Formats: sequence, structure tokens, C-alpha cells
Amino acid sequence: MPYQKFLRYLQYEKRFSTHTLTAYGTDLKQFFYFIKTTYQVETVSEITHFFIRSWIVSLLDQKLDSRTVNRKISSLKTFFRFLQREKAISHNPMLKIIAPKTAKKLPVFVDRHKMDQLLDGIPFKEGFEGIRDKLVINLFYQTGMRLSELINLKESDVDVFNLTVKVLGKRNKERVIPITPEMKDEISLYILEKKKVFTDISSQLYLFVRNDGNKLYPKFVYRLVNIMLSQVTTNKKRSPHVLRHTFATEMLNSGAQINAIKEILGHSSLAATQVYTHNSIEKLKNIYKQAHPKA
Repeated sequence: MPYQKFLRYLQYEKRFSTHTLTAYGTDLKQFFYFIKTTYQVETVSEITHFFIRSWIVSLLDQKLDSRTVNRKISSLKTFFRFLQREKAISHNPMLKIIAPKTAKKLPVFVDRHKMDQLLDGIPFKEGFEGIRDKLVINLFYQTGMRLSELINLKESDVDVFNLTVKVLGKRNKERVIPITPEMKDEISLYILEKKKVFTDISSQLYLFVRNDGNKLYPKFVYRLVNIMLSQVTTNKKRSPHVLRHTFATEMLNSGAQINAIKEILGHSSLAATQVYTHNSIEKLKNIYKQAHPKA
């Protein structure tokens, strides 16, 4: 395939995550399949903006969300910039491509009282499994870390003396997230319980393990979060990322500076964090409508 070298570049030089590499690979595979079957084009030098526009139209005709289409366009932009840098093409056909506009969507989050209900009122399973599951939910909620960051946490990443957790984020960038004394106690209790269940030293490398002592995997965590959130919210989206949104929204509504939230979340730009201000503004509007006599 003409994009395998590009994917290796993303993996080894740009240090893209496995999830991102899979998305790029899928997008490019779909694109090359389309131009091969539709126009009998197989080499990158033959690709023009006309073929790319035709592919975008076909995606929109499939009723794909404009955000999904734009992500695929972004994959192509990165790919063709790479080709130009490698001198595999003399002209970049993506320069004539305009991405479809996307409607701005507010991040989905869970209300504080519902999170309190989940963590304090909904019973978890007994023993190691229940302690682990509750800690997973609470750690997402109290730190805003990503799914991949939580799965790859090691026991050594938890600093119980300084009340911090070290995570490895996108592009292998490390950052330190503060935790509360209560969270420290919850983590310590979980580790103690884990050591009672698993004597194998390998199971003590990663903080979170399954019932067989092996490291958690994304679908396991996604399923856990989905099941637990379904007990307190009717939101269609019930993923670990929703808990990340919930953390950021709670921090902002409680008066935290947006730059501080940006650092904790590990965002590379402030623009990615500013989306949470919209939720805060909506909350203020609702308060205004309820409180002001002329509203």
C-alpha cells in the first residue's frame, strides 16, 4: 500500500497513539479503495483534487457526520504533506479542498449530583473487582485523564507523598496531575487489595488489571463506564471521554482558571479547552432565567 511508509513515520517519528494510527490507516484504506474502484487510479502521482472531492461527496452521500468527514480530510492533508516532503508528489491536491462546515456541539457531561449518586449511592461489586471499578470511575472524574492514559498508569506513577499522578499523554508527553488525600487513600486501598489477590509481580506493574491479573484494555473500560453511567443518566454518550468532559466542566464552574484546566487535561492549545466555557455560559443563562424578574 502507498501509505505504509507514512504510517511508520507517524508511529516512530511523530509518536502517534495506536488509536490515531488505526484511524489514519482506516481513512487512507477507504480513500485508496474508492479511487481504485471508481477511477482505476493506484498511484499517488495520479491523484487530483477532483478525485478527492468526489470521495468527500460520496462520504456525505452516506450521511456521515461532517465531523467524521473532516477527520478523514485531516488524515489526507497530513498524508499529502508527507508525500510532498518526501518529494513523492510535486503538487499537493489538498490545497484546493475545502472541508464541510461542522455544527458546534457542546461537550456532553454528567451533572454533579448524578456523579455523587453514582459514587456514593450506587453499589459496586464486592472485593477487588468492585474497588477497582469504582476507582476507575472516580479517577476519570477527579483527574480528567484520557482512557489510554488511565490504562497505561503504573503503580510507580502514583506519588502518595506529593499527592500526584504522572500520566503519559499524546505524543509521549508526560504531565503531573494533583489528587486529593481521599483519592490517595482510595488508590492505596485498591493496591493493597490487589496484592492480596495477585502475588505475581507482573500484575503489580500496571495500576489497573483485570480479574486475571492482566492489564485493562480499552473496550473493557469503555463497557464499565457505559454500564455505570447508564444507572444515573439518560445521555446517549456514556464513555470515559464524557467523564473527562465532566471533570473539565466542574473545574470551570468551580472557578478554576482555564489555563490550569488546559495543563491538567494535557491540551496542546487553549482552543481545545475553551470549548468547555460554552457549558459554563449555558449554566449562567439558566441561572439568569430563573433568578432575574425580567428574564
